Amino acid sequence: MSGSSRSPGDVRIRDVRDGDVEVFFEHQRDPGAVRMAAVPSREWEAYAAHWRRLRADDTVVKRTILVDGQVAGNLVSWEQSGRRQVGYWVGRDHWGRGVATRALALFLTHVRSRPLYADVAVHNIGSMRVLEHCGFRRVDSGTSPSAPVDGVEEVTFVLER
Repeated sequence: MSGSSRSPGDVRIRDVRDGDVEVFFEHQRDPGAVRMAAVPSREWEAYAAHWRRLRADDTVVKRTILVDGQVAGNLVSWEQSGRRQVGYWVGRDHWGRGVATRALALFLTHVRSRPLYADVAVHNIGSMRVLEHCGFRRVDSGTSPSAPVDGVEEVTFVLER
């Protein structure tokens, strides 16, 4: 994410709807975004099945990010290895505008569980800034056992309050 003076527009979050998943799918196909997130892109059937599982699981909190009424990304929180995790994906058109920070701040009012953890690829400086702006602090660095891509060095952040 680059710094930009462009306004983020009206940022809101809402429940995920069927049509949103198609937009999320396109976001995760962006090779630059895949490199930044260090999460492999999936083909449609695998991606749609993944979202069907997420949407069917009541323990997973999932929201769509809207900017000026248009789908701009998603936020998800889930339980993993005894920790409540948070993750988000914002389409490249919205990078560097404060969209992820505003959306995550809204999401944190819905996900009250603390501590809350986020793992970020060490090269994803923009995402680290988003987490810091939302009150997370860096607690760990290394190759996470839950890393989505083998050998990806990640940094762990935690929100304690």
